[in-house]
Amino acid sequence: MKRFPKNLLTVLLVVGSLDVAWSVPVRAANKGQNPNVVMFSMDDLNCWINPMGYSQAKTPNLDRLAKAGVTFMDAHAPGVFCAPSRTAIWTGLQAFTTGCYQNEVFRYDYPDMVTLQTAFKQGGYNTYGAGKLYHHRGGYVDLRDWDEYFSRSQEMRDTGWEMNGYHMNDVPLPDPYPYSPYFEKYGNKKNSSAGHMEWGPIANDQEDKMVDTMRTDWMCEVLKRKHDKPFFAALGLYTPHYPNYAPQKYFELYDRDKIKVPDYKEDDLDDLPLKIKKQYTNRSKQHKNLVEMGLLKDAIHAYLASVSYADALLGRVLDTLDSSPYKNNTIIVFWSDQGFHHGEKGNWGKHTLWDVTTHVPFIWAGPGIPNGKQVETTVSLLDMYPTFVELCDLPGKSELEGVSLSPVLKDPSSAKDRNIYIPHMEQGSYAVVNRDWRYIQYADGTEELYSRKKDPNEWDNLADDIEYRPVIKKLQKEAPATFAAEATARNDLNLVVEGDTFHWEPKR
Repeated sequence: MKRFPKNLLTVLLVVGSLDVAWSVPVRAANKGQNPNVVMFSMDDLNCWINPMGYSQAKTPNLDRLAKAGVTFMDAHAPGVFCAPSRTAIWTGLQAFTTGCYQNEVFRYDYPDMVTLQTAFKQGGYNTYGAGKLYHHRGGYVDLRDWDEYFSRSQEMRDTGWEMNGYHMNDVPLPDPYPYSPYFEKYGNKKNSSAGHMEWGPIANDQEDKMVDTMRTDWMCEVLKRKHDKPFFAALGLYTPHYPNYAPQKYFELYDRDKIKVPDYKEDDLDDLPLKIKKQYTNRSKQHKNLVEMGLLKDAIHAYLASVSYADALLGRVLDTLDSSPYKNNTIIVFWSDQGFHHGEKGNWGKHTLWDVTTHVPFIWAGPGIPNGKQVETTVSLLDMYPTFVELCDLPGKSELEGVSLSPVLKDPSSAKDRNIYIPHMEQGSYAVVNRDWRYIQYADGTEELYSRKKDPNEWDNLADDIEYRPVIKKLQKEAPATFAAEATARNDLNLVVEGDTFHWEPKR
């Protein structure tokens, strides 16, 4: 037996044909066969895309997808960073229920959990996966109910690195490395996968060696095959997660000097609960260092270049579908596991209960889904699982905690606003979000309240204003009443690999 360190994994899904208008109901296009599904997701993609009302990122393929389907303008992640968000998406259950608030290994506590790919398998689908779908440490590529799962090498599969976008030994790096002056000064130069603030261009002729390119190559090959059964194909890109490396040509899409930086208020953190103010004041040093070094636009430039690179990969998948016999019977869903702050509220990263972390792109297209529609009501990525149960006739789980969006996808005008809940990283901390309000309660009982319509930057915390106590009481009343204890922490377990199988054991 051998023990390996653990690593990170995440999930993404893409689908659909974009040059046709779908007006036939789901299943009608292929003699009653359930629709195929292609899922495509990006990591840490915020709302800086044209379909979400922002024009800064150049994403012609996301624009194309939005024109062919329905864009949910107020969709939110069910967690504030990769692991809890993706665990909730794939299990259909909130962290309030599973106890997976951070990097817990849900398979240890819930070994028989029917996750989304299992539901597709039980529903008669072939299942294909690649890239960052779930989020766990090295070796934890749970292959149950995946007919095929892409790994760029057997060595990578053995050690679990295939879910990571970058590993210094075998992928292209900028020249010189490190490229970012910030990373040169503050970063861990021995491990590029830890390059939180590293960025830089890759030579254009090295694009085919980039990991997300290889994953996309494989997914396109899968979509070109002859399929006798409906398929579920999920592609998860690591991009635009840091480090922000992208081929040079995507950097050249942008004029660095014309890049817009987010609004920033110097005293923004002053009205936060004391503990939270201290925490994010410490984190704001990173943003201030970027400003002092004159690197704010450079960092955003690299992020935008990475987004455009990822968008080009999406385009390749869409083109492959368009030229396939499956284009009229394939559902497309696009999502991001959470957003990313670029200085908003002094933060540079994620892990917050504020809008920039939780608000994400969420686009559907396919048969029976109208073209070019927007839904303004609040939804959660937790809604994906129950939506697929209904659209694809999958075996359902009565305990699923999302809401099926199938009626809204058929008739966007039928959407009704509701509260959605977002757990934080600590048991008992959460946000309640609807079109009007964002209410945050931390485990110690301290609070924040923002008017989303009047204060989109979330600069004015109204929680201490007696005028808004009725609003807070109403939102509290509809919030979760109980919170599951934290599941088994990853650091309390060893991953034991035996041949092609593995299991977890408590550390002795």
